[in-house]
Amino acid sequence: MSTSHPDLVIVNAEVFSAAPGATSVAISGGRIQAVGRAPLDELAGPRTEVVDARGATLLPGFTDAHVHPLAAGVQLLTCDLSRLPHSPERYRAAIRAYAEDHPGLEWISGNGWFGDTFPGGLPHRDFLDEILPDRPAVFVSHDGHGVWANSRALERAGIGEQTPDPPNGRINRDPDGRPTGVLVERAGDLITSLLPPITAEFAEAALLAAQRHLHSMGVTGWQDACVGSLWGLPDPLPTYLKLAGEGRLTARVAGALWWSAEDGLGQLDSLEERRAAGTVGRFRATTVKIMQDGVCENCTGAMLEPYAGNFHHGTESGLSFIDPEQLKRICVELDRRRFQIHMHAVGDRAVRECLDALEAARAAGPGHDNRHQIAHVDVVSPDDVPRFAELGVIANIQALWARRDREIVERKLPLLGPHREPHHFPFGALHRAGARLAMGSDWPVTDPNPLWAIYTAATRLGPPEDPHAVGEGVLSEPLEPVQAIDLRVALAAYTAGSAYANHADGETGVIAPGMLADLALLDRPILSGEQVSAAKTVLTLVGGEEVHRDI
Repeated sequence: MSTSHPDLVIVNAEVFSAAPGATSVAISGGRIQAVGRAPLDELAGPRTEVVDARGATLLPGFTDAHVHPLAAGVQLLTCDLSRLPHSPERYRAAIRAYAEDHPGLEWISGNGWFGDTFPGGLPHRDFLDEILPDRPAVFVSHDGHGVWANSRALERAGIGEQTPDPPNGRINRDPDGRPTGVLVERAGDLITSLLPPITAEFAEAALLAAQRHLHSMGVTGWQDACVGSLWGLPDPLPTYLKLAGEGRLTARVAGALWWSAEDGLGQLDSLEERRAAGTVGRFRATTVKIMQDGVCENCTGAMLEPYAGNFHHGTESGLSFIDPEQLKRICVELDRRRFQIHMHAVGDRAVRECLDALEAARAAGPGHDNRHQIAHVDVVSPDDVPRFAELGVIANIQALWARRDREIVERKLPLLGPHREPHHFPFGALHRAGARLAMGSDWPVTDPNPLWAIYTAATRLGPPEDPHAVGEGVLSEPLEPVQAIDLRVALAAYTAGSAYANHADGETGVIAPGMLADLALLDRPILSGEQVSAAKTVLTLVGGEEVHRDI
């Protein structure tokens, strides 16, 4: 043990660490100097700060393995519907107030609407037309897979009865063929591409706002799951590089460079150029993000069997955005070039196509430690569950979704049918089969609070504190309880597992001597399983430096 006095000592804590029963942690020079069962305050010198945790839990800082901070920050700074109750009246009031407060804006835009707020599960152009008959209005859904527009915005985009659906997208229509105002997947680009561009200054403010919010929840690092232009947003790479170069990016960030399905293998050299320029400070652009399907709720998630019940014509089994054989060639080449591959796969067919592609990469390559991952995995065929461990593929899970929300019960489960319900968010099955788990929020799709996601992973219930935990049984009836995972497994997934996914496991993710002091101190003990979702982060450290404090 070093004889130098630590900079900070945290005592009387419930430490989730590599040393069972530890209650104290000493920090020096940005790293953990000592972890002990006895108080370490005797190590303190005249300049050492001593924090009494009063029995609360001390965790490794959370690493959010799948998040969209620029989109989330823009949402925080514009017309944000995401934190409102599921009420058409509240939406109407918020949109009207925002429009009145911004009379000079040519376009009214915002984010965060939930489909189950509206009768039938989706909004309509008429709702926005009533509020904004003269200005174009466009709102991106909370999950990013739908755009809601008024009639004026549809006119600006030239979208009418005769407009064909674009590749990998769909224009929802009334029975008479008129667009409803909801555009799914890439069809949304027809309108979001017309929005006034976000300035560099606004992008910077948005990313910093998102960073502050994540730090307030104990998040010390993340993987940005879309470093590219999408949803009408600018490429966040220049913003990351500027903030990282100026030392204002306090989190440790891995960037997943966006793979354009339309551009194919011709974009490989440009991705290598972006990676070469993309390592500055605490930011590394070392990953490529591939989106293989959509989501089940709008029948664009790629399924092995057709959807049950009412589905949209032409998407009976969902959409594979990249031909499976082409996907194999893509993954082989990305793996050869030493990129980590971060894949979006919701439906069981998309999961299988991604596993097949990663298996081809493994067979073709020399066994690079690229740590490929598949995110979301809403539905996984039992035949494919063991393949995650066999292929060394990380299951990147968004656990807050695994509950009986009204939108899940009324829209998603009827489309899956009872035979697929047992395989819905199969976290337990994946863990029992030996899969390595990482955890992320997908914010702004859902709330970035890691403790809410951890609670849901362990209980398969909605957190009582979450305003979007809406529906009969969401707080009391677990969604496929056999798929729950132990609280400590969930905590490890959001800390050590996600740090591993970011190639940061040698430095962060566990509390042990020599590791970086990336830590989150809560306001109460949670390791017994009680009050997990009610806990709050009161102190967040990155490299021993305070980035959030509410003590």
